[in-house]
Amino acid sequence: MKTNSINGCQVSPGAMAARFWLWALLCACLLCAGAANAQPSGVAKDAATAFGTVWRIQGSLSGSGVGAIKARSLHEGDAVYVGEKLRTSADGEAVVKTGDAGLVAVRPGAEFVVERYVAEGKTSDQFSTRLLSGSLRMITGLIGKISPARQRVITPTATIGIRGTDHEPFVITADLAARLASKEGAYDKVNRGGTRMEVGDFKLDIDPGKVGFARAPGAAGDRALLTLLMPVLLEKIPDFYVPGRFDAELDAFSTSSDEQAAQLLAKKQEPSTGSGTCVPVRTASAWLDQLDTSIARADAKAILAMFAPDVKVRATVRGADGRPSTLDLKREELVTSTLAAVKELKEYKQRRLSVQASAVEGADPCALIQVKSVVAESGLQGDKPFRFDSFEEYRLAQRNGQWLAIQAETVQR
Repeated sequence: MKTNSINGCQVSPGAMAARFWLWALLCACLLCAGAANAQPSGVAKDAATAFGTVWRIQGSLSGSGVGAIKARSLHEGDAVYVGEKLRTSADGEAVVKTGDAGLVAVRPGAEFVVERYVAEGKTSDQFSTRLLSGSLRMITGLIGKISPARQRVITPTATIGIRGTDHEPFVITADLAARLASKEGAYDKVNRGGTRMEVGDFKLDIDPGKVGFARAPGAAGDRALLTLLMPVLLEKIPDFYVPGRFDAELDAFSTSSDEQAAQLLAKKQEPSTGSGTCVPVRTASAWLDQLDTSIARADAKAILAMFAPDVKVRATVRGADGRPSTLDLKREELVTSTLAAVKELKEYKQRRLSVQASAVEGADPCALIQVKSVVAESGLQGDKPFRFDSFEEYRLAQRNGQWLAIQAETVQR
């Protein structure tokens, strides 16, 4: 049998494809559903409003008690609540996935509180965050798309409004100013979209690649000199802006965040429909959920039944030398190697960064659907760690009242 080498290990084409293709298929829906339904210790049921779940974490992330919420250490999958003060350790980082399909990355030593959060797919939705110290990277979701004027970041110095964006507010306190040899105040770096920094009646629009700065009042010298408090654009990005541990995943997410927000809006606003009406994103999500559940149960028969007998499966992976290798698989080989690979993976973690679905052009949405997704994966294969992103694509066709995959492809990036 022909073999290929990955990181020095010889494996068969079927097994190699399974390791990479499986990792792109394992259950994001199961993971997210578990996170969304989890009720962490220290939180009374129905006592608070969740605005998201901990999606990624390194080091420690803690929550300070507010009302019925007790002080606690947070872990991946834990829900996070409005009014809960969150803080990372000096070497900690975390990413919170918000309920409106956005992300909040918490940098080392950052402290913030979400004060208001409503995400119903209406113009009255709002998302207000108070940043007390340190930095966040925020990729806005549905609220930033339909109600940007009601999504904002409040700092001790300035209020930052958004217009559907990817930005990094940074509050430098007096202690941080001494350590970073920088001016005390609020900063905001825009990666995509745009923000507006407001201090009283002063307003400053910040475009991609630019950083706005509002000096802290106590550091302005003579407070009568209001011009010192006006927000200004900096000539260059300060050195204290450095990439975070999870920024590669955030970059991938950012490219599709608008599409995800649009799909979420469509799901929230769609009216109740009869069984004869098809919504592509709903159909795709249900299909993926069924597939992921079948894989988790190692149900070979159920997996096989979800792929057409003539399905075309292709996997493109990169070897240790960085060169891509493409394999074509048959349906039976795909299922066998996928289930075999399940037993060999340890500490596997998978995060589906995006899911898009649409009717194939010219086709009935109840007949042919194209599905695209970006997945970030990590874990151990044997004793060797792996981490990479994959782009996966499926074409689903309605056959005899059942959705079957007629094409499946994954490309390791």
